[in-house]
Amino acid sequence: MTSPLPSSPSAVPVLDLAPVVPVVVLDEAADAVPLARALVAGGLPTIEVTLRTPAALDAIRAIRAEVTDAVVGAGTVISPGQVDDCVAAGARFLVSPGWTDTLLAAMRASGVPFLPGVSTTSEVVALLERGVREMKFFPAQAAGGTAYLKSLAGPLPQARFCPTGGIGPANAPEYLALPNVGCVGGTWMLPGDAVAAKDWARVERLAREAAGLRRPISAEGTCR
Repeated sequence: MTSPLPSSPSAVPVLDLAPVVPVVVLDEAADAVPLARALVAGGLPTIEVTLRTPAALDAIRAIRAEVTDAVVGAGTVISPGQVDDCVAAGARFLVSPGWTDTLLAAMRASGVPFLPGVSTTSEVVALLERGVREMKFFPAQAAGGTAYLKSLAGPLPQARFCPTGGIGPANAPEYLALPNVGCVGGTWMLPGDAVAAKDWARVERLAREAAGLRRPISAEGTCR
C-alpha cells in the first residue's frame, strides 16, 4: 500500500486521518448513518465497518452516500470476493485481520488503500518485500502489545501500523506514542448499550474523547 491515497496526490494516508479508527459492528443498517454522523461530529471521520453481520455492506453504502465527511472502509475482509463487494458498496479502504498472497493481490488490484493484518515479524518482512508498508497489527494486545511494536521499530522502521484488538482509552495513548504507530482501532466509543438505545449523543461524546488522544496530522485529503 502506498502512503498517498489514490487519486489525490496530496492526500493524507489512512493511518494519519485520525488517531482512532472506530471498528463498527452493526446489526441494523438503519443505524449506520446516525452513528457515522455522531463519530464524524466527535472528530473521528475514519470508520471501519466490519463484515461480521449481514448489514455491513448496506451500512457502507449508506454512509458513503449520506455522510460525506466520513471516510468509510470495510474490515474483516478475508477473500477476493469480499474485496469486490466492499469496493462496489463504496468502501474507501480495506482492512484484513491477516493476509495471503491471493488476498493481497485482490486488495492491491482494488485501487483503494488497504491495511493487511500482521502479528509476526515474518509477516511484516514479507509485506515489506511486496512493497506494503502500512499494516494492521492484530490482535494487538494478545500479540505482544506496545513492547512488541517497540521491538519492531528498530530493525523495521519503514513499517507503520494500526494496532487493533484489546485497545481502549487507558492503553491507546501508549500505542499512539510509538513512532511506528499511525493510529489505533477500537470499539470503546461504541458501547453496545448506547448503540442499542440509539444514544448518538453519547457516541459523539466518547468519539470526541477518543479524538483528543492525539491530534490528526491534517484534516485535508481523504480517500477517494
